[in-house]
Amino acid sequence: MRRARVLALLVTLLPVAAGDALAQGRARAPAAKPAEKEAPPPPPPDVPAPYDKDLLRLSEIIGALSFLRELCGQADAAEWPARMKALLDAEGTTAGRRDRLAGAYNRGFRGYAITYRICTPSAREAATRYIAEGERLSVALAGRFGG
Repeated sequence: MRRARVLALLVTLLPVAAGDALAQGRARAPAAKPAEKEAPPPPPPDVPAPYDKDLLRLSEIIGALSFLRELCGQADAAEWPARMKALLDAEGTTAGRRDRLAGAYNRGFRGYAITYRICTPSAREAATRYIAEGERLSVALAGRFGG
């Protein structure tokens, strides 16, 4: 967006600058300087959104569920990594933000990968609780911030 505005401004100023240069060229011939390349605009700042804390928690929950649902052989096991990919596609607007979301997912996944090797009643209970918490967070985020 910013780059488009700069390019539009340059395009509108180009004929004026060319005309001025021709007029000056007739009066006196200034030494020609090689054109300097304009540096690309800096990337947008990585300003945290007001809902980032909840979004990071949701990412961590999705990571835990990715591990636990697969471990327990649940039919929806493949959905959880796909949900995280969709979340990254929607909210990973900058590299830093994407890294934080992916890091939270990995923390949730690894936390249970270290603890559980087989599906136990406590693993099933943890998954059930995470589903409930994730649903509450999703509803709250959508209700407060749209989506």
